[in-house]
Formats: sequence, structure tokens, C-alpha cells
Amino acid sequence: MHTGLRITAFAAALAATFGTAYGVGRGVDPVVAESEPARPAPHDEHGGSTARQPGYKGHEGQERTPPGGLQITEGGYTLDLATPRVTAGRSTELRFTVRDANGDAVTAYQREHDKELHLVLASRDLVTYRHLHPTRAADGTWSTPVDLPAAGGYRVFADFTPAGKAAENLTLGADLAVSGRYRPAPLPAPHDTARTDGYEVELAGALRPGRASELKLKVSRDGEPVNDLQPYLGAYGHLVALRSGDLAYLHVHPNGEPGDGTTAPGPEVSFTATAPSDGTYRLFLDFRHRGEVHTAAFTVRAGSAPGARESAPAATPEHTGGHGH
Repeated sequence: MHTGLRITAFAAALAATFGTAYGVGRGVDPVVAESEPARPAPHDEHGGSTARQPGYKGHEGQERTPPGGLQITEGGYTLDLATPRVTAGRSTELRFTVRDANGDAVTAYQREHDKELHLVLASRDLVTYRHLHPTRAADGTWSTPVDLPAAGGYRVFADFTPAGKAAENLTLGADLAVSGRYRPAPLPAPHDTARTDGYEVELAGALRPGRASELKLKVSRDGEPVNDLQPYLGAYGHLVALRSGDLAYLHVHPNGEPGDGTTAPGPEVSFTATAPSDGTYRLFLDFRHRGEVHTAAFTVRAGSAPGARESAPAATPEHTGGHGH
């Protein structure tokens, strides 16, 4: 099982419509996409860095390698989002293709955690989160139904590794507009306890910029520790971290795996993570128990970001959770 963060190079800018919507303090106007977003031509193999080193800041204050999900094209691969907008509260088929340097659809992937590709959707206010597993057609087109509860700007992340011995893991990102009456939501305050679907999850440890640190998440239900977590995608838990502001993507894997002889099925799931910079992050833990997958969300601060972690309510489960098959 791989430990660490998947990092990509930085090259994405927000669409003007999203910037306008988020500039409204308490706006209630519909989000309207004026035109089809341009799809970038695939880059050649020199069009994006494939370095997979932690993107923390050096002494000069610049990130040595930006984290993942900020770029639609990297290492010769492009995320071609065929459904750039959907309507809030309405189920829609989201379709996309990963294209290679020649513009051809990629049809061969390495399986990681039981899947060829992991798809994450998150609203830019980091209140709504979905971890989905789309279906790939023979021609390389991926599709999955999505039903997002709130209008606004979203980010789509495709986490995958192309087939081939020299292939590196990539996380590509693209903007998704969700139309409807939009009301911006504040980022939930930092907290170390989250409640979801009758479960309570406690977070111990600190996320540190430029330095690996352990994060432990303890799952309980009705005051009793959960000692029988079930494997989900080959692990007892999956953790995704998104940086507030630009939604830089950090996919962190657990320390240990089911059946390794040392990793217990709860109540704690341990991760090792390195934050790419100071700042505020939103952590999303997926875990499975009694045949159902649940998501617990936390807000944490890394480094010299103002304030300290404190208790606060978690995001409502209907906005936070969501899983594909």
C-alpha cells in the first residue's frame, strides 16, 4: 500500500463565472455558464511535470512542486470533461475522457485500490464532497450519475495511473459549474470531532507543512469503539485532503492494510501525510461498516495559519457524503 501524497504541477485558473459568483457576499442569483469552456489541446510529454515529490514551500516561500488537481493537463495526459455543467438537485450523467499526448482516449489503466480510476467532486466552499467510481466504456469514455445538492463552483478530480511500467500516478482537475440559486457557505471551523450517520470520528495528530506527520482517526458508534471496520477499496479507510482557496488535492493512503497481519480493523485508522504549505485544509475520511460507506469531514490548519484547532460541528452528512459503486 502506497503511503504519501500524489502531487501534480500547477496550471489551472478559475473560470470568470465562478469568480463572479464567489465575489457576492450573500448572493442569490442563479449561476449561469455563458459558454462552453475551452478544452485544452493535449500537451506533449514535456507539457507537465511528472515529479511526484511533496509540494511544500522552500526557504524562498515558493512551493517546490505544486500539489495535485490544480492542472487539467500533466505529463501528456488531459482530462476532457464532456459535461462541464449540471443543475443542482437533478441527477445528471457526468461524462469525461482521459486523453493522451496524441489526443486519443486512454483505455488501459493500472488498478489501484480495486479501481482503475477514482473520481472526486468537491464544491469550492468545501461543504459538498463526493468520492465516485465511474464506469468506463470500451472507447475510453467514463460516466457516472451525479446529484449535487447546492449550486456553485465545483472541482472534478480524476485520480489514476495509466498502464505501463514507467507510468506515474496523476491527479487531473477540471472545473464544473452547478447551476441554481447560489448561496455561499462559510468554511466549517477547525475541529477534531466529526459526526456522520450516527458515527463519531475523532482526529488526533497535526497536519504539518513540508514534514510528514501521523494522523489517527478513531471511529465509534453509540459511545463504543468500532472494532470491525470492513475493507473498502482494499483498505480500512481512505483520506482525501483539499486545501482551502485553490482546492489543491492530497490523496493520503493508510498505514497498513487488511490481511497484513498487523493492521487491526478499527477503531483507529492511521495515515501519514505532508501538507504542501501552510494553510487551512478540509479532510474527508471514507470508511465502511455494516455494509455501508460513510464520510467524516474535518477542517484543520497547518503551519502558521491563524488560529488553533477547536471543536465545531461537522458539515451535514447529506452535503459531505457520497460514493459511487
